[in-house]
Amino acid sequence: MPTPLDDVLHHVEQNYILPFLWLHGEPEAVLREEVARIHAAGIRALCMEARPHPDFFGPRWWHDVDIIMAEARQRGMRVWLLDDDSFPTGHANGQLIGAPATLRRLFIQEHHLDALGPQPGARLPLQPWTIAWPQPHPTVGASLVAVVAARRDPASDQLSGELIDLTPAVQGNGGYWDVPDGYWRIFVISASPEGGMEHEQDYLNPLVPASVRVLLDAVYEPFYAHYAADFGKTFAGFFSDEPGFYNDREMPYDYNARLGKPELALPWSETLLSELTTAFGSDYRRWLPLLWFPCGEATSAVRFTYMDVISRLYAQHFTDQLGAWCRAHGVEYIGHVLEDNGNHARLGAGAGHFFRALGGQDMSGIDVVLSQLAPGFDAGPYAHIAADADGEFYHYGLAKLGSSLAHVDPKKKGRTVAEVFGAYGWREGLKLMKWLTDHMLVRGVNYFVPHAFSPAPFPDPDCPPHFYAHGENPQYRYYHWLNDYTNRLSHLLSGGQHLASLAVLYHAEAEWSGPAMPFQRPVGALLRRQIDCDVVPLDSLLAASSLLAASSMADASSMADASSMADARLALGTETYAGLVVPWCEALPAAALRRLLELAQQGLPLFFVDAWPTRSSDGPAVDETLRQLALQASARVVPLARLADTITRLGFYEVICEAPQPYLRCYHYRHPGLDVYLFFNEHPTQPVDTGVRLKTGGPIGRYDALTNSLNPFAWEEAGGETRVNLQLSPYETALLVSGAALNPLLAALEPAEADRPAATEELMVSGPWQIATATARQYPVFEAWGASDTLFDLTQPGTLPGFSGTFRYQATFQLPEPSRSAQLDLGAVYEVAELWVNGQPAGVRLAPPYRFEIGPLLQPGANSLTIDVTNTLVNAQPDFYSRYATQEPSGLLGPVRLRWSAAR
Repeated sequence: MPTPLDDVLHHVEQNYILPFLWLHGEPEAVLREEVARIHAAGIRALCMEARPHPDFFGPRWWHDVDIIMAEARQRGMRVWLLDDDSFPTGHANGQLIGAPATLRRLFIQEHHLDALGPQPGARLPLQPWTIAWPQPHPTVGASLVAVVAARRDPASDQLSGELIDLTPAVQGNGGYWDVPDGYWRIFVISASPEGGMEHEQDYLNPLVPASVRVLLDAVYEPFYAHYAADFGKTFAGFFSDEPGFYNDREMPYDYNARLGKPELALPWSETLLSELTTAFGSDYRRWLPLLWFPCGEATSAVRFTYMDVISRLYAQHFTDQLGAWCRAHGVEYIGHVLEDNGNHARLGAGAGHFFRALGGQDMSGIDVVLSQLAPGFDAGPYAHIAADADGEFYHYGLAKLGSSLAHVDPKKKGRTVAEVFGAYGWREGLKLMKWLTDHMLVRGVNYFVPHAFSPAPFPDPDCPPHFYAHGENPQYRYYHWLNDYTNRLSHLLSGGQHLASLAVLYHAEAEWSGPAMPFQRPVGALLRRQIDCDVVPLDSLLAASSLLAASSMADASSMADASSMADARLALGTETYAGLVVPWCEALPAAALRRLLELAQQGLPLFFVDAWPTRSSDGPAVDETLRQLALQASARVVPLARLADTITRLGFYEVICEAPQPYLRCYHYRHPGLDVYLFFNEHPTQPVDTGVRLKTGGPIGRYDALTNSLNPFAWEEAGGETRVNLQLSPYETALLVSGAALNPLLAALEPAEADRPAATEELMVSGPWQIATATARQYPVFEAWGASDTLFDLTQPGTLPGFSGTFRYQATFQLPEPSRSAQLDLGAVYEVAELWVNGQPAGVRLAPPYRFEIGPLLQPGANSLTIDVTNTLVNAQPDFYSRYATQEPSGLLGPVRLRWSAAR
């Protein structure tokens, strides 16, 4: 049976790319041209998005979509739809404007007044607080939810814990209360459509199933009515883009919108109070002030309950409902929420809990835009367009969130989609796009939504870069190289089994109820030592029925060194793990702590980072559970700084480097008879040079996804493992393969491929260089620029600082005798290089290393080189988004070296 490696070598891999195609009401010819350009770029799917469209779901819309669907049918492409008339998902094509109050967004807010007792018969002025704040809604006012009094310390402003529910005493717009002796704070809590983000004022309420149904009726059902025959065929499904609560009016994209923030409006529904009361086990209304103000030990349980309930309701009523509709109609439901800087576990623009929010989708999903992910900035904050970005989260958390959900949820079938490239500005070219792609692939992301194809007139200021840009993007003609590369690697990393040593507990529940370490900190410590892991939610951990004994697994012999691990592995979804890492937290739910104790008693290694938890999130006493947990031989506390060392000593790894390589990433994937190891040097300037031991047997092959070629790779046996020497330039990947299915492929290689000799000679190609230029519109017609004996930045002052396009370099060199093999290294290039040797094409390189195998193209004596170097559009088209990063030079900077071996 052919393996995925056979597939890619014979060009029969599937499509894993579905870029956004923005629709603004363009002419028919423009739409047909844009679909043709997507197809010509090696892509076999697209996702339509109104950005905006002037007649969404009106006659002009259906006319435009008919054109795109017809083009897709003819070309064998699949079509997705971003599921609303505007970003983010939730507007329901405007159908909630003026809708009944039961369908609209609803928030609770607190207002308070302070009182000093004793004060018999004090009147409570409620009416001013039950008008929607700050402005009354034109049709819906505010309704009273609760009036609660709390004893208060006047010096510290802390609530003492004595809470009195005054709501039953309220009549009409007022009430009376005999204020006891002391200082009191009286909270008036009201519900209103006001308080959330103004832009989302007419959005649906994800806590109310009937409200979410409006989106189905407004978008999904009409689309089905028009294209039912295409569902599950040309039409693939719907994409939701960053739906969430959007409950923070003052700071719409405050990534710290969580309980305890003063004056924060909180998501609400008419039935939520009863559901909170059921979950909490007592009258929850009395405890509502604790959502904003701390009040002793009860605060943690009150806040945990609220977040637990609303995140489950969001999952049930929003994502699950939309996903169920799609599957019932033969299509799939995909997309992502806002994950930025920890917002995946919070309110505001978030949805409360990443894993729950995407549970109903058919793929996991994330996005990276606005320069959030930047090569080399993996430790602390760095400046980007929205705010200081948390480099540790974007580098070690974001992609792992996505792929981990795909691994632990069988519905996802191992598929994670990432929206990528958007709003980096015209400074972003294929070099950075390839880095971003490799960053995602080596963390398990295997589907991509490139952002975006825009048929709007050039220049479109909306979140560049745009891939075709009406022929103005000079790198478009090379874009298919990146897409072919992406499809090949995605195919090799799909349909099989990911192998990771460890699970790391997702921290949302811990964060809801107290201080907690974010999951990306231990993930980063592990990945910097090539110890792969998945992030797992408590829900999956609690649902897991038992541990899987290594000796009883269906393919125990295929496990990486099972004998050196514990007798039991944690089985979640399609994965098994040799141990579980618990990031430091003060509290976890009582059920979670009991489950951890059960796992430890069954022998699963548990690693509590820095310290044990000290209490439960939800209130029950857990002292005995924690005491028993600390007594288990398989549970231990490990300082974060020593976590990777501890794991390595226990043998919980798939690969191990002989020298520290903090920027080398590795992802191990298995197909029947074939092990795949993807390595990526993530650092933008530092090379990797190290011995690496793999828990697999030889022989080893190296597959090059850019050139679609397989070659043998030197290896040796080392103590039951396989040792290889790995040398990677910055930006470089290496995909190594092993297993029984590899042997016939290596045997079929031509002798020249299998026995290429090492280079023994070197010469410098020093010019003179003849230089010409062509813009994207001019190419391939060049204008002579001049000649130079040296190579330098051609957009420095005094040269061509405003030029975007292609620089053509031509030179000759002398080869003293015939060669058996030869490699040309162009050195520093900015940024796409295409090479011809003696008039024959030698290939394209999108990013470092700019090395080409050219032995068969050389001849004794004079040889000619033609090198086209294409930069980005930023020099000719400065834009808002590009100003948040430094810009690179342009052209060929070299040095250009030929390394060759003589044919003697």
